[in-house]
Amino acid sequence: MDSSTFFSQMALDLHDEPTAERTIERIAEYARIATSCDDAGIMLVHARNQIETAAATSQRVGESHNLQIIHDQGPCLDAIEGEAVYISSDVASDDRWTKWGPAVAELGIRSALSIRLETRSRHYGSLNLYADRLGAFDDDDIAVGTIFVRHAAVAIANAHNEAGLQVAIDARKLIGQAQGILMERFDLDAERSFEFLRRQSQEHNVKLRYVAEWVVEHRCAPNATFKVPEIASDRSKVGKV
Repeated sequence: MDSSTFFSQMALDLHDEPTAERTIERIAEYARIATSCDDAGIMLVHARNQIETAAATSQRVGESHNLQIIHDQGPCLDAIEGEAVYISSDVASDDRWTKWGPAVAELGIRSALSIRLETRSRHYGSLNLYADRLGAFDDDDIAVGTIFVRHAAVAIANAHNEAGLQVAIDARKLIGQAQGILMERFDLDAERSFEFLRRQSQEHNVKLRYVAEWVVEHRCAPNATFKVPEIASDRSKVGKV
């Protein structure tokens, strides 16, 4: 199969995947095939010490990611915070990662290539390719890997946007239900019922949707006194919705 056919087929397969998670898994699989490496994985970084192995073609990929957290060094992490691409022809003797390199070499990994996974507005993680042989990666592999991180970034960004949109939709529905309850019980119009919810949100320093949720949950107890749920109190520090 020539390269144009390969990438055309890949694009069709990725489009047909039902979830972002499965799309990312297929990206790792395709990246391994396209670069003829032995293993591939996608690391998502939420904080320097909080990572998620979103895709891995073998167990040692996850172990490699974990070793970077243990030693607080490695190309996958550096690709998030430093240069966009890190390549190592011999991880065991690479003086950039003197702890991670020898440790991951014990897993049979000799070469590594990490490419930043990002959109124009956000860094998500990295695509990481591993090989059992020395000097396995070159500029062609970087070019091919760059194609895959673009596909992965789009899949992740779409998943985040869809999740955020669903949260917003659910919140609006909940607020609408709470308004309906208040309008019926206290003979309020839509504007005054919303103002009541907003005032409770401000006075108790919680998100508006938590006030609405409380109203809906206590609709059969008209004499109940509003009490901030513990989880709502904790999350209110993040900001209003």
